[in-house]
Amino acid sequence: MPRIIKIHPIGLAVESIEQALGAFADGLGLSVTGGEYVAADAVRVAFLPVGQSRFELLEPVGDIGPVQKFLANRVQVVHHICLEVEDLPGLLSQLKAAGVELIDSKPRPGAHGSLVAFIHPKSANGVLIDLVESSTLSDGY
Repeated sequence: MPRIIKIHPIGLAVESIEQALGAFADGLGLSVTGGEYVAADAVRVAFLPVGQSRFELLEPVGDIGPVQKFLANRVQVVHHICLEVEDLPGLLSQLKAAGVELIDSKPRPGAHGSLVAFIHPKSANGVLIDLVESSTLSDGY
C-alpha cells in the first residue's frame, strides 16, 4: 500500500520573493538553496529547506500563468503551516528583532502538550505560520 513519506514541498504563491524572504529568511533564519525561472508556468521559484521538507516560494512573472491566476482569484488559501522548532522563546526574540509581526510574543500552551506561537499573516505573505515546540511530538501529530 502506498504511504505518505513527508511534506515536500509547501508551495506558497507570493507577489514578491524578496518580500517573502523577510519572514522566511531574515526572521526564521532559513536559507535559499536555489532558485530558477520556470518559463512554462511564467514563475520564479526560490527553495528554502526545512529539515527534510522545503518551502517553495512562487512569484509570477508577467500577467499570465497559473500562479498569477491564483493570486488574482484567491479562491483557496492555506489556513496555516506548522513548523516544529527548537527554542521557541529564542526564535520569537529573533523574529521580533527582524521586524516580523507576531500574534504571540511568548509561547503558549498548544495541542498535545506542546508550546505554540504564531507569526501574523501580514509578515508571511498572507499565510498564518504556527510555530510549535514539543519533545513529545510524534509522527502522528
